[in-house]
Formats: sequence, C-alpha cells, structure tokens
Amino acid sequence: MQILPYWKVVLEVAILWYVIYMILLFVKGTRSEQLLKGLLVIGVIFFAAQQLGLYAISWVLTRLVPISIITLVIIFQPELRRGLAQLGQLGMHQASVELIEEIAGAAANLSRRKIGALIVIEREVGLKSYIESGTSVDGKVTNYLLTSIFIPQSPLHDGAVIVQHGRLVAAGCVLPLPEEEKMIPKSLGMRHRAAVGISEETDAVCVVVSEETGAVSVANGGKLTHGLDEEALVRILKNLFYRPSKIKNPFNIKNTFLKNKR
Repeated sequence: MQILPYWKVVLEVAILWYVIYMILLFVKGTRSEQLLKGLLVIGVIFFAAQQLGLYAISWVLTRLVPISIITLVIIFQPELRRGLAQLGQLGMHQASVELIEEIAGAAANLSRRKIGALIVIEREVGLKSYIESGTSVDGKVTNYLLTSIFIPQSPLHDGAVIVQHGRLVAAGCVLPLPEEEKMIPKSLGMRHRAAVGISEETDAVCVVVSEETGAVSVANGGKLTHGLDEEALVRILKNLFYRPSKIKNPFNIKNTFLKNKR
C-alpha cells in the first residue's frame, strides 16, 4: 500500500473540508437543508444495515440510489443552477460608491412618500431574459430618474427596473416569483416576492420599497432583510458590491528608493 506524503494528506483534507463547508453554507436556510438531513438518515440506516447483516434493506437502498440521484436533479434543478452559477463567479462585481448612494437616496426618497419600488442590480449572472420583458431605458442611474419611474402616474412604475454595468437598462420588467411562497410572510406584497424570486434564480441584489408601509428591504440569495434606513442600505450594498482600491504600502522598497533618488 502506497503511503501519500504528509503534505498531500493535509491538502486533500483541507479541500474536502472546504467543499463540505461550502455545501453546508449553500443549503443552509433552504429546502435543500431538509433534504440533506434526510440523506444523512438514509446513510446511517444503510451503514447500520451493512454492519448488522440486513441484506434485504441493503439491497433495496443500493437499487434506489441511481433512481434517487436522477429524481433529485429534476426536483432541485433551480438550486443546482443557482449553485453552479455562483461557482462560476470569478469575483465580486464592482459598483461605484456614487451608484450605491444614488440607489439608496432614491429608496429613502420613495420610502418617505410611501411609493412602491423594485430595483434589481445585476452581478455576475446575466439578466438578459428579464431585461427583454421590460422597456429599454439605458440611462444613468440617478435618484431623480428612479423616483420619476416609480411615481404611480408613470407608465413604467408597475414592474422592476434593472441596473446593469452601472446603467439603468430597463424598466417595467417582469420577474419570477419564488417557488416556496410559505417562506415569505403574507404581509409582504408581490414586489417582495418577486425580489426573493429573482435573487433565488440569480445572484442579483434587489432593493424593495413597500407601498403600504414605506419600509425598505434588500433581497440577496433568496433571503430578505427588512426595515433598513438609508445609512444601513448603503452599508449593505457596499458590503455586497464595493471593493475599495488597495492602499499603497508606505514602506514599499521601490517607492522608498525613488524618493531617496530625488
């Protein structure tokens, strides 16, 4: 039997630990969490049957595994698609501070006037199909433009606006609803449901303003964060989008050499 070098064993354990951790983190709080618990119970039963010599149970479980895998792929297709899309991300999408402040300012303005709004910000996963469901705008994202779109008299107020690459590309867009309505409080309207739905299907971030209460929420990864003021909204969006430029090291050897040369 070949013995692997110590560093290879450590590397394999670290990789397996990271993969398992990411899977658990991904399924936490979703319906896949209950599935994972069920699979764990079946695994324990199968192991016990093997150890106790319960050949009938072992035979049945062995035959069910291939069918179960195909069934799980069909049932959990949305979760798998979202997981693979997130796996394919090469990094966090950058958004300017100005863009974030304009969106937060518009949300605060609409909140004070109790005007409903739904703003979708694209990240790595493209939203082309949802953009095509609305009306093309292609304008600079500003507080005033967002506010004017969602004014009740506006023909584009009933729907979502989508921000792509720092531009407001479309308004009046139709978004998918979440598959599990029971996870969303009944007190929340269609805008909140649509925000959760698109954040489940893609990695987009949604800012929602309630028409009834004026409360501001953020949907990300199928989860909704309620009751945000302008400052809290800016902080959340910065954490999701903005990465400040790297601070130059004052002790950089090259800089010190050039300074002394002068």
